[in-house]
Amino acid sequence: MKALVVVAALLASAAVAPAAASAAGCSAPQGVYTGVIPWAQRQMDAPDIWPLTTGTGMVVAVVGTGVDGANAQFAPGQVLPQIDLLHGGGGAPDCDGRGTIAAGIVGAQHSGATTFAGVAPGARILPIRYTETTTGFSQNVDPAALAAAINRAVDAHAGVILVVVPATSDSPALRSSVVRATSAGDVVVSPAAANGNGTSYPTATPGVLGVGSVAQNGGLPQEDEAGTGGYIALAAPGVNLVSTSAGAAGRLGHSWPVSGAGYAAAFAAGTVALLRSYRPHLTPAQIVNRLTLTASRPPGGGRDDQLGWGVLDPYAAVTSELPADAAGPGAVPVARPPAAVPPAPAPVSTGSPYRWAAVLAVLGVLLAGMVVLGAMTVRRGRARAWRLGRLSD
Repeated sequence: MKALVVVAALLASAAVAPAAASAAGCSAPQGVYTGVIPWAQRQMDAPDIWPLTTGTGMVVAVVGTGVDGANAQFAPGQVLPQIDLLHGGGGAPDCDGRGTIAAGIVGAQHSGATTFAGVAPGARILPIRYTETTTGFSQNVDPAALAAAINRAVDAHAGVILVVVPATSDSPALRSSVVRATSAGDVVVSPAAANGNGTSYPTATPGVLGVGSVAQNGGLPQEDEAGTGGYIALAAPGVNLVSTSAGAAGRLGHSWPVSGAGYAAAFAAGTVALLRSYRPHLTPAQIVNRLTLTASRPPGGGRDDQLGWGVLDPYAAVTSELPADAAGPGAVPVARPPAAVPPAPAPVSTGSPYRWAAVLAVLGVLLAGMVVLGAMTVRRGRARAWRLGRLSD
């Protein structure tokens, strides 16, 4: 019932335009989202990190159904030429639409025309299409084809590899592609399986950042939207989201509400781009470790098979100072992780009333201190018979 209320609020608060005509049943925008800031963007609060880093210099490979870079919320040149591994290629760049939604969550630009924006707008997007469907979530992805897509991302020097559409079976080739990626210094991010599909790959492969979904207010998604397993490292928003739509034909266009573990993984991939840009010395294992150490812990403070070590906290992940022995290679926690040192205060944002309140509070404290100091000076001066304009002998 709560999920239905959230969906209704999203629909009521947004300006809905008729869906554009789609070619051959391909995805098309629902309209331009102009409602309240989507709950996932509020929770991730990426603008607080942008004074430090926007992910500039990072390339995020989006591995799945392709990406339609013609949506106006991508900057010119931000979406790189697509690597198309489907037989013959051609056609719409992302008929299915899931890749464009995930890419928008990673890197869509801030725009005055919408309240939606991506996590790392400074990052570039490398679309790699290895599967396509217009009938919903792919159930029988070829792990060999996925392995080939990951290898192409490594060859293209993508620092972050986001698997939007994982496989439901493993293979030696897929495991080898992950080893090759992490050995090259790439961070592989992959979602948990949903819809009762069991284990997903390469999500369950060692060295991969496995991401589960969380709903608004920290609730768990419905059973058909949730993934579960010991391989889930953390969770991120994956239900009732807003993002860029394929088929916008050079205009601004969005889809909402959309749900899926692949979109939760996109929030994590965008955060990895921010983190790698700000702390380029970290290894893939150290990045995964940092993300789990700084996540908001699930109830009880331990690990959960749906939430992993907790819900992704981008600001804490980027800014926290961890103990020296908590970020070494292979230090991904297997028991209760050590506590991270709280991050430094967020940079002041002129657009946030909370930030201005904090600034005024600090100024008030300083002013009060000056008044007290002045009063003490006057009392001491009177006690010593000081006079203005007169120097003591």
